Amino acid sequence: MSLSKDHSGWTARGYLPHYDKPGLVQAVTFRLADSLPKTKCGEWEHLLQITDDAERIRQIEHNLDQGGGSCILRQPECAEIVLNAILHFHTQRYRLIAWCVMPNHVHVLFETFAGHPLGKVIHSWKTFTAREINKHLQRSGPLWQEDYFDTFMRDDEHQWAEKDYIEGNPVKAGLVPRASDWPWSSASKSRSASMA
Repeated sequence: MSLSKDHSGWTARGYLPHYDKPGLVQAVTFRLADSLPKTKCGEWEHLLQITDDAERIRQIEHNLDQGGGSCILRQPECAEIVLNAILHFHTQRYRLIAWCVMPNHVHVLFETFAGHPLGKVIHSWKTFTAREINKHLQRSGPLWQEDYFDTFMRDDEHQWAEKDYIEGNPVKAGLVPRASDWPWSSASKSRSASMA
């Protein structure tokens, strides 16, 4: 599929590269602004010089699963705001494959559609949810980290492994015994039934 005028191909903001092309299946992770301590962020900057991207991402995900920061997405009302924002334009702007709202970060696996670039989709999720959550919690200030991690799926095997990782994240983090028990995930029986 050729690149549309709205999609940018390869870009980078800071040290994170992004690839945007319509029809591409992407795994995206974005996190709350306070989810990783500043001291850890400095360590990861150092990791960029000595390890590969996969190891750096593994270490960041491990620390996210430890539940750093305010974890306001642990509050059901806040998790619902994020989940409803992600589900809202399914089949209109993108096709969802898997998702999971964790206490301090969010995973989404989805296919981008022409005319709806990756960055704009994520920006709309983050902008809407920040406004609604801040209003709900009667707070102000940044809610989300500015950037996000994205990885395009190389093939079906990569895609299904990513889906398993996303849906299994609450189990791996010790939040529930079974993936289907986490209500803010595509693995949830009630969520998957409503998407069919």
